[in-house]
Parts: sequence; C-alpha cells; structure tokens
Amino acid sequence: MKTDIEIAQSAEMKEIAEIAEKLDLSEDDLELYGRYKAKVKLDILKNRVDKDGKLVLVTAITPTPAGEGKTTITVGLGQALNRIGKKAVIALREPSLGPTMGVKGGAAGGGYSQVLPMEDINLHFTGDIHAIGAAHNLLSAVIDNHIMQGNELAIDPVLVSWPRVVDMNDRALRDIVIGLGGRVNGVPRQDRFIITVASEIMAILCLAENLSDLKERIKRIVIGYTYQGNPVTAGDLNIEGALTVLLKDALKPNLVQTLENTPVFIHGGPFANIAHGCNSIIATRMALRLGDIAITEAGFGADLGAEKFFDIKCRYSGLKADAVVLVATIRALKMHGGMKLEDLKNEDLPAIERGFANLEKHIENMQKFGLPVLVAINRFPADTEAELVFVREKCRELGIAAAISEVWEKGGAGGIELAEELLDILDKGESNFKFLYEDSLPLKEKIIRIACEIYGADGVDFSSKAEKQLENYQRSGYGELPVCMAKTQNSISDNPALKGRPEGFRLSVREVNLSAGAGFIVPLTGPVLTMPGLPKKPAAVSIDIDENGKITGLF
Repeated sequence: MKTDIEIAQSAEMKEIAEIAEKLDLSEDDLELYGRYKAKVKLDILKNRVDKDGKLVLVTAITPTPAGEGKTTITVGLGQALNRIGKKAVIALREPSLGPTMGVKGGAAGGGYSQVLPMEDINLHFTGDIHAIGAAHNLLSAVIDNHIMQGNELAIDPVLVSWPRVVDMNDRALRDIVIGLGGRVNGVPRQDRFIITVASEIMAILCLAENLSDLKERIKRIVIGYTYQGNPVTAGDLNIEGALTVLLKDALKPNLVQTLENTPVFIHGGPFANIAHGCNSIIATRMALRLGDIAITEAGFGADLGAEKFFDIKCRYSGLKADAVVLVATIRALKMHGGMKLEDLKNEDLPAIERGFANLEKHIENMQKFGLPVLVAINRFPADTEAELVFVREKCRELGIAAAISEVWEKGGAGGIELAEELLDILDKGESNFKFLYEDSLPLKEKIIRIACEIYGADGVDFSSKAEKQLENYQRSGYGELPVCMAKTQNSISDNPALKGRPEGFRLSVREVNLSAGAGFIVPLTGPVLTMPGLPKKPAAVSIDIDENGKITGLF
C-alpha cells in the first residue's frame, strides 16, 4: 500500500471555495490562503445562530507510543457519515512541528482518511502556531525589558513564571540562564523554554469566544510575582493589545478538506498531557452551526483529552456532547495485557482479555459524564478475526455498541458500520451530559475527584509546595477555576510504567501552576515535561524534498 504522503499527493482536491459551498459559505466569508486553504471570518457565528447540530467527541483508550489512530477514525467517520447522506463537519487540532519532526510524524489522519493538503497542515499551515509563538515571546521580551529598564512594577526576577517558547522538541532549552554578557544584555536570571503548543496563549486562543474575549484573557495572564509576593499580569505591563494584534488572524478557523472532500476545520493545538488538548471553541461552534453532525477529537486517552474537553472546554463554551466514540485497537489491548511492543503482531486472546480492563475503565469514565459510548475498533493489518470478534463480544457483554473500523484502508467506505451505529445512538437521544465536578468545589477537592474517579487512584499526595500554591490560589479568588491535569499519556495513572487498569496507587502532585488567562490551574504529576525531546532517530531525518518540490517521508 502507498504511504500516507503518497496517498495524499495522488488525491484530487477541490478548490476550497467549492468545499465552502457545501457549508453554505460564500467567498465573501473566506480569506483565501491559496487554492486549497482558507480562513473563515468570525462574522458567520453572529449571522447563523438558528441551528446547532449534534456534537460527537472521538477519544481513545490509553495509547501505545505510536498512537491508535484517533484522528484517522475522526476523519474516516466524517467521511462515512457524508457517504450515507448526513452533513457531517470535522473539527480537529493543528499539528505541532515538534512531534511532526520527532516521534510520531505527521498528524493529519492516515491512509485513506486524511486531511488535505497534508504537507501544508503538518508544516507551517496558515501560520497560526508561529503567531502564537511570536505573541508569547513578545510578552517574554517585555517582561525582561521591564526588569532591566527600572522595574517599576517591582517584579522579582526569581519569581517570573512566564517561560519562552519554540515549536520544536529541544530538550537543551528546558533549563537555561539568560541575560549574560553585561548590563546591556539585561538582568541575568534562570529561565526555560516550553513547546509552543503548551503555551497558555495557545490555550487562550482555543477557549476565547471572540477578539474581545481573547484580549481580556491575555490581560489576565499572571507572568510572575513582585518582591512582596503579589501577582503581576500582562495587563500590568500594558501589552495585551499588541499580543492580540499578533493573534487577530490566528483566531479565525482554517477550512480544509478530507481525501473525500468532506469539510474540515483545523484550528488550535494545545497538548493534552500538559494543556487541555482540544481544538478551538470557535471552530467547534462553526462545525455545529454549519453541519448536522460535528465530529471532533481530544488528545491522547480519554483520561486526558476527553476529561478536559468536558470539564474545561464544555464548561466555558456551554457546548454539550451527544455521544462519545472511544477508539480501541487490538495492539493497545495486548500491550495493556502485558505483551511487549515487538510482539504485538502475534495473536494472543488471553493478553487481550487482561488488557480489556483499560478499555472498560475508559468506558466507565465516559459514562460518568452522562454520555452514551460507541467503541470503534480500529483494525490493523495484523489483527485476526478471532481477536476482533473477542473484543466486540466483550463490549456487548457490557451493553456497549462496538463497530470495526477500516477507514485507514478503505476511507469512508470502511466506516459505514461505525457511522450507522453512531446514528442509532444519536437517534435514541440518551445523552444526559454533566460535569465531573462543580465550580464551587475547592481546588484541592477537584484534583482529588479527578484522580480517584477518572484515574482510579486511592488518593492524592501533595508536596508542601503544591499545598501552599493551592492555598494561595484559593485565597486569591481562583478557587472556582477548573483543573487541567498535567499527566503522562502512557498510563491512566501518573506512572507511565503502569499499564492496563492500575489500582492501589496514589497520585503525586509536585506543584500547581496558574493559567489565569486560560482560566484553569495545572497540577503537575509524575515526570511530565513541557518541552519534549527528540528520539535517537527523529522523524525529521527521513523527510526530504526533490528539485521539483515533492516532499517525501513526512509520514
């Protein structure tokens, strides 16, 4: 079979204006970025308030290192729904250059369920992530300039919490010293870089309702503290206007298409293990207004992306999901059952039965939000019929519908069964969506509830630093904010080595950061890194381009 990029390069794309017509959009609603990409003007949300479609979240079980095809299922499901006469619109996150050049390669779906133009989307796209990086680093530069130029706000250099960003995996920048070389180069202090998609500005962009809300959220960003311990905000530095100017175009969602010309909004890309892992509220809302069914996804397993989608994104937007599609693979179930990664191609029903506990826990978690669940078994070439039948029957024993998906190999045609099962669930209207916790619950109790209810922990151990931070945030008026857990994606617990359904463990919180602009607190658990590193052989070493501009090796 062709590689993903070969499939993408042989596809016949339609002009983006033609894709827009499927959504009843005219060229006046678009800002064209060439023939196949466009930004959609925000005015359409003001002019189209009479209709909302059904909202479906695609999430997954705890993944193997290579991922389980969540984006591929999202794209294939959207294509399948359109094949059977439904006006489905897809809403996805933007890929980061870090993972694209690092471990996983491209992130625009796979096989015959991809989003196009694949090369553009995985590289610079329309420049949104670069704009976020520029805005973030402008704030960093203004902070250090303020300290050097007299420090009128009495900012304590030791207590500056605002890092710098770069959209690349670069472990050498995790802990640095800046301002060396004499007074003309600023005040020396310890600093760090994080990856751009972990920036609070990325989270703000994805949670903002409009341009005014974006500016107000930026104004509330806490960048550090004074010598007296008082918070200092971006508003105190009078920089929110300039940052918003840099982001004015990035706030508009990007419209592209799948291999089968299904409309797709791609907008925003916060990491799910260190941020809230969802595409923008604006893009999801557009998909709902312009289609009958909006299919969106949230990063990593359901313990991360889905929980944050419900408790953060839905809380701020008022959106309510109608169903959850939970992606599972035979290989991931075998991994959770104790098999080594190199042996996952071998049939092993006992390993699947042991690993099924991971899937069962994620099903239970989604039901805690009052939502019906559909399991999508993403079929891989090495899967045997016996393994596929076994998982499907185990789901049915739990009263959960399950469908085998072959959208990677067959495109929308391979997702018809999945689409029909989903329509059956949506027609029943069994969603009774609810949050895991209320705003009024104290911050510490919110963390404990997530740890115990979603992760299955016996309790939470807070460091003395985390205890003091939580007390300060609660006392300073941030007690009603939701919680955005920073946790490994490799386990439901905070220990990446614990597979399956971990039990008998306690979650450890070493510190808690405040994202006042985004509107959540971030407890840091386990060995979570906000700046990933490259593997021994990065994906970048396989990427090339010929004299005609043809790219190879992107995925």
